[in-house]
Amino acid sequence: MVAAHPDDEVLGCGGTMARLAEEGHDVHVLILAEGLTSREIKRDRESKLSELNSLSNDANKANLSLGVKTVELYDFPDNRMDSIDRLDVIKVVERKIDVIGPSVIFTHFGNDLNVDHRITNDAVVTACRVYPNQVVEELFFFEVASSTEWQISPNFGSFQPNVYYKLSLQQMEKKKNALSIYESEMRPFPHARSIEAIEALGKWRGANIGYSFAEAFVVGRLIR
Repeated sequence: MVAAHPDDEVLGCGGTMARLAEEGHDVHVLILAEGLTSREIKRDRESKLSELNSLSNDANKANLSLGVKTVELYDFPDNRMDSIDRLDVIKVVERKIDVIGPSVIFTHFGNDLNVDHRITNDAVVTACRVYPNQVVEELFFFEVASSTEWQISPNFGSFQPNVYYKLSLQQMEKKKNALSIYESEMRPFPHARSIEAIEALGKWRGANIGYSFAEAFVVGRLIR
């Protein structure tokens, strides 16, 4: 699972990660950008070190609660990944693929309001390009509430899911609990990035396919 920021991974596919871990799969998380520093006019990582350390701890706790095996947090600048050479981002993803050797990757949908989400999608798609002996056979793109649905540009299409992972009540509760660990990143309802709204989205995606809860994805590649 490759995400731009701490909390994106849980917002996008926390329930699916919990389900896959329960089913015996090894789930690994790579988070590319640091979070937080975009909230100031000018990036000042040093002044945010204490908060960044807390956010890193939250990321590890949240993912541990979902059954994730490993979490790696990189330090690209929050909401400023367009200031980084594209190849530098791709290389980080390629290195992780070489180390883990995943057959399946989940990452951001490409037409998203957040620039870091778009760059993460581009880096993953590039790193997963189909060459001989490419280990990644399945590629799925997730939605992030308060970002994906806020994109109004029609140029690259809106999020239209065609793959669903049904979730049990317990798996949905694990996702909500993991989000509660990310307390600094969540917002009060009726914000789209509130636990109540995320639960409602889980119910809506479940209702799309006749189940109580689900997470939805757009398939990027599926090799059988």
